[in-house]
Amino acid sequence: MLDLLDCNGKKDIKSMTLEEVTAQMAALGEKSFRAKQLYDWMHVKLAEGFDDMSSLSIPLRQKLKENYSLTCLKMVDERVSQVDGTRKYLFGLEDGHVIESVWMQYHHGNSVCISSQVGCRMGCRFCASTLDGLERGLKPSEMLDQIYRIQADTGERVANVVVMGTGEPMDNYDNLVRFVRILTDENGLGISQRNVTVSTCGIVPKMYDLAEEKLQITLALSLHAPNDEKRQELMPIANKYSMDEVLDACRNYFDKTGRRITFEYSLVAGVNDSEEDARQLAGRIKGINCHVNLIPVNPIKERSYVRSTRQAVENFKIKLEKYGINVTIRREMGSDIDGACGQLRKSYMEKTESEK
Repeated sequence: MLDLLDCNGKKDIKSMTLEEVTAQMAALGEKSFRAKQLYDWMHVKLAEGFDDMSSLSIPLRQKLKENYSLTCLKMVDERVSQVDGTRKYLFGLEDGHVIESVWMQYHHGNSVCISSQVGCRMGCRFCASTLDGLERGLKPSEMLDQIYRIQADTGERVANVVVMGTGEPMDNYDNLVRFVRILTDENGLGISQRNVTVSTCGIVPKMYDLAEEKLQITLALSLHAPNDEKRQELMPIANKYSMDEVLDACRNYFDKTGRRITFEYSLVAGVNDSEEDARQLAGRIKGINCHVNLIPVNPIKERSYVRSTRQAVENFKIKLEKYGINVTIRREMGSDIDGACGQLRKSYMEKTESEK
């Protein structure tokens, strides 16, 4: 089992599977049905504390408080878009760090985009999440509780989860896989694995590992360029793994899971948005069972990148379609509320720093 301890040395029970919770209850001298009740309180009823678990005896609740922590994120800030109702949340963790999550309404159900790390060390040039580096990976319970707090706040069921917020999920691999298994467990929220998407900048060995996990989640690769030269300029990870290597890992993932790959492609004016870029991209990914998601890049003040014009985005899409590639343009959500990855957290940290 992973090191599932909080900063006070108590066991992080919300990061445990039902089997592990059952073993913990047996160690406390409790019957196995108590484990099921406890698991239900944590992952279905979304209890905020042990004292809320009214069907458990008071002595058991006391034992739980003495031996375990129950992760419950504190809402630090919430922004609601006047444009489309998107909600951006800033949550406080027990060690004082903050993370952000986004709730979006689509016709196919409510989606939540969660963070997998506090900060990020991948250094992608167009991303605000990475500007201050990596603090730590999130525990499974901290990933789960972003979804749980949002579901409790909105009063609406979350149907889709994308691990695309701050952090590189594959750089927190063991916690990520445990999070997915608990999230999709029929004894918990029971979100379908097919409704979970994990995004990676392309840590190739972990992509191969994920293909062996027997999961049915969607893998999204942040591609963002049609060739190695341009990808290296935008994404430091591309200096370690070539496009051929990441695309081979994508082919393998499809072969092992049967799940279509999503390629994320952020369009930056004058950098990767020409028709020649589209032609090269189509050539590289042809034959892969995939879908390309075009993203007009969100400008961040620390970088000089400018988003492509609407016409350039449309032309890029048309060119890819001519080559037989499935492609969509991502609908912009929450543009009026610091909607891009890392921006709300960054502005909060700057404000806190200036007040010291």
